[in-house]
Amino acid sequence: MNYDIIVIGSGPGGYVTAIRASQLGFKVAIIEKENLGGICLNWGCIPTKALLKSAQVFEYLNHAKDYGISADNIKADFNAVVKRSRDVADGMSKGVQFLMKKNKIDVVMGTAKVKAGKKVDVTGADGKIITYTASHIIIATGARSRALPNLPQDGKKIIGYREAMVLPKLPKTMVVVGSGAIGSEFAYFYATMGTKVTIVEFLPNLVPVEDEDVSKQLEKSFKKIGIEVMLEASVESVDTKGDGCKVSVKTKTGNVTLDAEIVLSAVGIEANISGLGLEETGIKTDKGKIVTDKFYATNVAGYYAIGDCVAGQALAHVASAEGITCIEKIKGLHVDPLDYNNIPGCTYCQPEIASVGYTEKKAKEAGFTVKIGKFPFSASGKASASGSKDGFIKLIFDAKYGELLGAHMIGANVTEMIAECVAIRKLETTGHELIKTVHPHPTMSEAIMEAAAAAYGEVIHL
Repeated sequence: MNYDIIVIGSGPGGYVTAIRASQLGFKVAIIEKENLGGICLNWGCIPTKALLKSAQVFEYLNHAKDYGISADNIKADFNAVVKRSRDVADGMSKGVQFLMKKNKIDVVMGTAKVKAGKKVDVTGADGKIITYTASHIIIATGARSRALPNLPQDGKKIIGYREAMVLPKLPKTMVVVGSGAIGSEFAYFYATMGTKVTIVEFLPNLVPVEDEDVSKQLEKSFKKIGIEVMLEASVESVDTKGDGCKVSVKTKTGNVTLDAEIVLSAVGIEANISGLGLEETGIKTDKGKIVTDKFYATNVAGYYAIGDCVAGQALAHVASAEGITCIEKIKGLHVDPLDYNNIPGCTYCQPEIASVGYTEKKAKEAGFTVKIGKFPFSASGKASASGSKDGFIKLIFDAKYGELLGAHMIGANVTEMIAECVAIRKLETTGHELIKTVHPHPTMSEAIMEAAAAAYGEVIHL
């Protein structure tokens, strides 16, 4: 039961780390207590995107006349939509099983607890404990929905993201608490399917980590499809004694009570590190996260941590990149630390949101003199042809050197476009070089070139 590498957790951090370790010649085991693929593949990124695609198709059908097509008696089978999502997740999990076999990675099912001396105890479904040893142990246990004292999740009326993916029926009314990626995506999904949705956000803007212009556009788009938005508001309590929920909300002008069948708590996540044996092993934590160096080594030799259980953006692609960086450093390869200011973030509601780097506010606070270029999709031929004119591309350049400081997008398919700006920032491409990079026409992506041109007074189609 001795390995070179043991990875605890098989989400996009863990399984990617295990595969890269195997590629580098290590003998590898991966420990998973539930389903291969972790939360992302089974209860997060993938199944939510399947739900959102169903909602988008339903939205298209309901607006078929806008495209010169007649479609009558359009109905959504909510249970079938949920089943499709689960089938997609199951298929992806089976794909990870195949990858483990292909890369000769031993899969150990059970609950792991790290021990001193580079050991891991694994408790199986039968209650038996087996001890495994390894030269290097990598913790990739992810995170779960954060529970607030005044918003206790019962899994029935007050739910987290996991229950939101498999509700037995479509609720007539829902209050979504929090408007980050999880809250905004579920708000769009349920509103499009026919639920009356109210978002309660504590901060002054929706999707608070995004550029303020993006937040304002999303608010307009959400209101257009009937979502009620309450900003600078907080849920004080929820009474679940009756058939539904009575939600007490504190606003700037006083308290109001909302009636809802379901309350979705989308106020963030917390790391899965309790009961993991960190205290007994001596591994340091801070503010609910495992403390590591820039190559993900903990303070105890031979133990590492990556993904949502360490500080940094809680994103699947971040976990994967951290895992690859960690294992390549263990192998002794030349590795550069991750640049956390060049990590793309995406929200998959409609319109989609994608961003990387500084917001306008953060760039100015950092002391940059900036040039701002903004190109609306209302001026895009492809957007007009596809009926997706909501949104824009906003680029922020350093006026002195022409460096792209930040890119902020809201509109159709922008999550597929943001990687261009990540590469531009990685390669230190200037604004003028971007303007001279010929983009195909008509495409949504040419709006990136147009936004760069707008920053330098050279825009053609505005």
